Amino acid sequence: MNLWQGKRYYSLDAYYKEQFGDKIYKLSLNGGMTCPNRDGNLGTGGCIFCSSGGSGDFATSMKLSITEQIEAAKERVAKKAKSNRYVAYFQAYTNTYAPVDYLRSIFTEAMGHEDIVALSIATRPDCFPDEVLRLLAELNQRKPIYIELGLQTIHENSAKLIRRGYTLPIFEDALNRLSNLNIPVIVHVILGLPGESREMMLSTIDYLAKLPIHGIKLQLMHILKNTDLETFYRKEPTLFSLLQLEDYINALVECLEHLPPHIVIHRITGDGPKNLLIAPLWSGNKRNVLNTIQKELKERNSYQGKYIRTNLE
Repeated sequence: MNLWQGKRYYSLDAYYKEQFGDKIYKLSLNGGMTCPNRDGNLGTGGCIFCSSGGSGDFATSMKLSITEQIEAAKERVAKKAKSNRYVAYFQAYTNTYAPVDYLRSIFTEAMGHEDIVALSIATRPDCFPDEVLRLLAELNQRKPIYIELGLQTIHENSAKLIRRGYTLPIFEDALNRLSNLNIPVIVHVILGLPGESREMMLSTIDYLAKLPIHGIKLQLMHILKNTDLETFYRKEPTLFSLLQLEDYINALVECLEHLPPHIVIHRITGDGPKNLLIAPLWSGNKRNVLNTIQKELKERNSYQGKYIRTNLE
């Protein structure tokens, strides 16, 4: 049964229901790692948009064990959760950047929890030594594992500006190695990077549409407090043309229309903690953003006259 028939794209919610037969929630965890772009291996500042939480601002405290983090995260989503089945999402920093024995211990602890149906691991494409790939392939036989890679853009000038720290061939190599192991890959893309035109954003999407990726996360370029991007934004405001809500929706719709229907859309917007958000402030009202996207897509008929079901991840 095609659970997303009649909708504008293959949403994460539909995919989870198809795979696991139930409503599934992601629990954001902190594996206690750092990043080669922070610890001096590649750099010390990280990507310029990355907060001190390593993009894991919604994760639970690393002072807790993995099991304790899972239980604490379950409490946070208890009011909206309609099931007791979850994906353990290792979100903060680079979650394959540690000794393989340590990775084995935290990943197997998460997998051993009776309510966890799968792992989602956020990391970088330059952090896959052979022993880590072997571990992931082994664990993927027990419960599904998804790897999330922060590509953001295919354009090298943009990648240098945001201090991504690796080139496109490194991403391609990691994707091919993971695909050969039948480990699904979700790619993060930022819409509205400084200096990127509509055509540049779409060329990133067109590039990914031809690759063996499982899913994609589309999110808005937003600026958080205490990041190097904030400093850049305040010093060089003329270099920024932050997308307004209407502009973002138009870009998002075009991206969706350029993607093949088998690619799972894991996210259609992005938001940081409201106490850290500098701009654009409209992105802080996530419910309004999602509702506006849904309304706009219902009014459009360029994609077989069908509409979106918003992904409330």
